[in-house]
Amino acid sequence: MREKLMEMLDSRKEEMIKIRRHLHENPELSFKEDKTAKYIVDFYNDKDVEIETNVGNGHGIIVTIQGGNSGKTIGLRADFDALPITEETDVPFKSKNEGVMHACGHDAHTAYLLVLADCFIQLKDEINGTIKIIHQHAEEVPPGGAKSMMESGKLDDLDAIFGIHVLPLAPAGTVGYHSGYSFNGRTYFKLVIKGKGGHGSSPDKANDSIVAGSYFVTAVQTIVSRRINPMQAGVVTIGSFDGKGTFNVIRDSIEIEGDIRYSNKEVQEVIEQEFHRIAKGIEEMFGVACEVTYTPDYPPLYNDPELTDFVAEVLNDVKDKDIKKIEEFPKMAPSDDFAYFLEKIPGSYFYIGCTPKGVEDPYFNHHPKFDIDEDAILVAAKAVGQVTCSYLEKETK
Repeated sequence: MREKLMEMLDSRKEEMIKIRRHLHENPELSFKEDKTAKYIVDFYNDKDVEIETNVGNGHGIIVTIQGGNSGKTIGLRADFDALPITEETDVPFKSKNEGVMHACGHDAHTAYLLVLADCFIQLKDEINGTIKIIHQHAEEVPPGGAKSMMESGKLDDLDAIFGIHVLPLAPAGTVGYHSGYSFNGRTYFKLVIKGKGGHGSSPDKANDSIVAGSYFVTAVQTIVSRRINPMQAGVVTIGSFDGKGTFNVIRDSIEIEGDIRYSNKEVQEVIEQEFHRIAKGIEEMFGVACEVTYTPDYPPLYNDPELTDFVAEVLNDVKDKDIKKIEEFPKMAPSDDFAYFLEKIPGSYFYIGCTPKGVEDPYFNHHPKFDIDEDAILVAAKAVGQVTCSYLEKETK
């Protein structure tokens, strides 16, 4: 079956690219992927599979491929939402939706998985076990789609799950992996500090919320510098300090918003505890009231070490002209809601090099000029196909 699968994928490379370009031209934002979801469902409508739509809190889609023989159940996931970015690339399939762009590569993720899934459907009688194709909505905007898809209970039977992300850290043909904690977790916060407004000439009759907020901005940075193990990673970013007013008026209240990143659950817990401690201290020190919104978005992404070693071993043994190099990638600072799947299901999220040919300093994901080498789409399909075949074969031996 493996040889047949690879031959089928080779023959459908141009189809994958065509699908990717269609999606790239027609991007849709998180939770608004109406046409994209319909496009995906239409792709499967005439095929011998079970299709479940509107899974979770949006347009989540699960396609179940029941193999001809008994075995394990595996999940393969690709996300399909885009970003609120105005595209600046010079390609003939540039976004037609002003201010919306597939600047993260989800168009490529969906293109490879659609064709890979169709190939598995055609080979279903030879499959040992079940493959669930997970087309996930709203990866880019918290609370995301992954958490709600897990909470639906429709993936509770998975024995393992795999996913990929295209990254311009290496040329097409390179597959990267990282074991254990691999992507950071993320939390959004908003702090409203309420004091007492007044005249700039009489600060004793007011209670300055800007002074209290300024102290908070400085104090909260000590969490990372003085409370986190220096061998671990944490970041507290103040992204907005809304204290604008009139030059001679003391503000009654201000709002501070920001972003927190952490490399593992231990760091997450320390930052949250210290954040609330500092906010409470601000209340006591300045006699103000603090209203805290503290919302963990995505947990740290943890790749199962055994399955990640398995991925690396399988792909290192592959003799394929398109899969040229397997290497360990560094731990990464971004976040991805695939982490919610991995909290409940053992699996691995690995990486597909996509640096455009001839480019030495590529634009990274989320940049308005982000682009990929489309050869990476076939690499993704083959890499995930190889891992899937090996996993289902291994579990039936």
